[in-house]
Amino acid sequence: MSSEKKCLERSDIIAQSPIISVAPIRLSTAGREHDLQVRVSAPVIGDNLPIVLFAHGFASSMDAYAPLVHYWAARGFVVIQPTFLDSRTLASYHHTDHQEAVKAYLANPRSATAWRQRVADMKCILDQLNYIESAVPGLVGRLDRSCIAAAGHSFGAHTVGMLLGARVIKPDGSLDDDMSDVRIKAGILLSAGGSGGDALSQFGKNHFPYLEQTFTGLTKPIMVVAGDQDHSPLTVRGPEWFTEVYQLASGADTLITLFGGEHMLGGISGYLVRETTDEDPDRVDAVRSLSWAYLKSIFDEQSTAWEALSKRFSDHDHPIGRIDTK
Repeated sequence: MSSEKKCLERSDIIAQSPIISVAPIRLSTAGREHDLQVRVSAPVIGDNLPIVLFAHGFASSMDAYAPLVHYWAARGFVVIQPTFLDSRTLASYHHTDHQEAVKAYLANPRSATAWRQRVADMKCILDQLNYIESAVPGLVGRLDRSCIAAAGHSFGAHTVGMLLGARVIKPDGSLDDDMSDVRIKAGILLSAGGSGGDALSQFGKNHFPYLEQTFTGLTKPIMVVAGDQDHSPLTVRGPEWFTEVYQLASGADTLITLFGGEHMLGGISGYLVRETTDEDPDRVDAVRSLSWAYLKSIFDEQSTAWEALSKRFSDHDHPIGRIDTK
């Protein structure tokens, strides 16, 4: 596992720390229907703290994914979560089920450009790190801005992919804008959709043209996590579609496949949330611990966390998944 820079040598985070979580922090934006709001979760001790920008899945918000965010923050990362404009918390359909929320979202003309706005929101966060840092008690002077990763789930994984170098393919075959950001050094892609073309269902082609994409620009270190029972209406390839980033991107060096895992990977979006169809605390623990160890190894050349946790995961008497590397 390689990296351009190892960044946690000076950090005094050794073990689990109490955390502080502050929300909402409102950021200055132009031309946005609602203010961009973020949540920041950070350990109460430690310096030179690396940063994770987390992009939520469709209709979720900055208040979700506590099982991941709290774990990462307690172990030395500052996690920043925006609420994107597709969030149920900003919409009239916030009490509907997922399918009805998708229908309402697709009926909104703004849905065609929502993927672009998400990427712009993530860049806005990076542009306003000074303000964000000052808004969290006790955080000033403790961030390592040279050590920034991005993680995302589902629609959020697409957002992160764009920031890492994936490109949308236009109907005429040309590439859309390069929306990558050099400030982001590594990524975690959870339940990330694959490429377009023949892999997309007719529903996917009709409603989500931005899934026509290429991963050749993904050269930075990336961990991909997929469930082997993640059956999506967006693709005709079945669960294998969610491993395509690993297969096609040179930077995607690690794939975690969770046996029996569906789209919510055991319940990563929250505790006792209704959208989880495959609730499994062990599956959630695998996602959060292995993703933390992966980023830890990227940013700390002294860390042995990845070796220890990946071995424990693989050597279990009753493994719940498989690790592939390249």
